[in-house]
Amino acid sequence: MQDNMISMYQKAHRSPRHQENDHLKKPATDWFTIIWMVSIHVIALFAFWNFTWSGFLWFLGLYFATGCLGITFCFHRLLSHRSFKAHPIVEGFTALMGTLALQGTVQEWVCHHRIHHQGSDTPRDPHNARRGFWYSHWGWLFIQHDAISNREKMNKNTRDILANPWLRFLSRNDVMIACQVLLGFALLFTGGVSWVLWGIFLRLVAVYHTTWLVNSATHKWGYRNFESNDLAVNTWWVAILTWGEGWHNNHHRFANVCPARYRWWEVDVTYGIVCILESLGLVTDVRRYPQEAHDEFNRLKAIKNAARVDDDEEHDRTRHVSGQEPLYKPSN
Repeated sequence: MQDNMISMYQKAHRSPRHQENDHLKKPATDWFTIIWMVSIHVIALFAFWNFTWSGFLWFLGLYFATGCLGITFCFHRLLSHRSFKAHPIVEGFTALMGTLALQGTVQEWVCHHRIHHQGSDTPRDPHNARRGFWYSHWGWLFIQHDAISNREKMNKNTRDILANPWLRFLSRNDVMIACQVLLGFALLFTGGVSWVLWGIFLRLVAVYHTTWLVNSATHKWGYRNFESNDLAVNTWWVAILTWGEGWHNNHHRFANVCPARYRWWEVDVTYGIVCILESLGLVTDVRRYPQEAHDEFNRLKAIKNAARVDDDEEHDRTRHVSGQEPLYKPSN
């Protein structure tokens, strides 16, 4: 008893420097997640020896339903960032689709993502891209993070999720697992093993990796429209795979706006769905880019254009000095 009291006193009276370095402690290995990921990837391989066109269609349909409507539309832009408001039926259905993506409960997903934005690519970031591509892609999943394993901290970061009875219900692990099991049995009894392998296992793996590419690839390969303090860049091929999430530099600079796209050719399927639902009155209060974004983009564009002109002039001057061609050619 006395030892416990001393330990509690020491924790409460640590210096600020030690409190700030808490996140640097070596976390415990999450063996359950490691075993789960290895198992599901191995089982998913059997889908290729059990191909049916109907199973493939279930794969595509659930890839869209869980990846686009569930993760991107609901878990990310609606619930994590509150970049628009949705009709309760729309919110409830898409939250269920996100739960079927099996990327943790809605509360865990939202909490994790908010922490990511609070310290992107710093030691506070659960999938800090500065620790390497594979760590940010899926290595971070195999260790326990205090902000998620500590229920008190997670509840504090997701009060809005817990305030909604349906979202609070979906935030139970047993409910998340039961939803996936029910879907699996439904596919098994109506379409057989092929539907389960394609609609559950291979689909889960596909949505997992495309989601993780946003953590890894879009912090490594791409271009920037805006200045930011992290490694986030815009990656077009990730945007295609993730229904618009690949425009990551745009998103990290203006995280609470709904569209991830900024330039006209940056395709954002999820934002298109939001606009359609908005026209039907099922989505309201859509946050779009402020004037600040346009001013910053135009300023950076002008700087880049000026630098390009300077580079061209320096190139011409170098070629003239080296005798390759005259700086100015007389007209005939």
